Amino acid sequence: MMLKATSAKIGARAQVSRTRAVAVRAQSKDAPAPLTRALGAAAASIVAAATLMGGAANAADLALGKSVFEGNCAACHAGGQNNVIPDHTLQKAAIEQFLDGGFNLESIVYQVENGKGAMPAWEGRLSDEEIDAVANYVYDQAANNKW
Repeated sequence: MMLKATSAKIGARAQVSRTRAVAVRAQSKDAPAPLTRALGAAAASIVAAATLMGGAANAADLALGKSVFEGNCAACHAGGQNNVIPDHTLQKAAIEQFLDGGFNLESIVYQVENGKGAMPAWEGRLSDEEIDAVANYVYDQAANNKW
């Protein structure tokens, strides 16, 4: 399913960088640099593969996304609507028409992170996990006509 593969890539980006940081911190002072790089790359690959195989948009992710949405987005987007610009809803057709990049998870993540017009940027205010979760939630709601 496209949603799982795409959301897994987004979730994996943060996990890979965190895994590399942990692998680098865990190295001994005596370990040769090529070995350290190889270990970091291997650890990152394992995390990315596990994330892709596990399917990122599970019920817990969607529950977190719903919670983030209700706490941060619903003031303007309750029920998938838009009380600032009425035709810019979170319905799939409106997202396809108005969102830069169209209806896909990456475009939703970008919009949440960077904002646009009256919508504020949430990067730095929400964690990567929260941004990924709320993007998955919005995508799932729109893709499955749940609004």
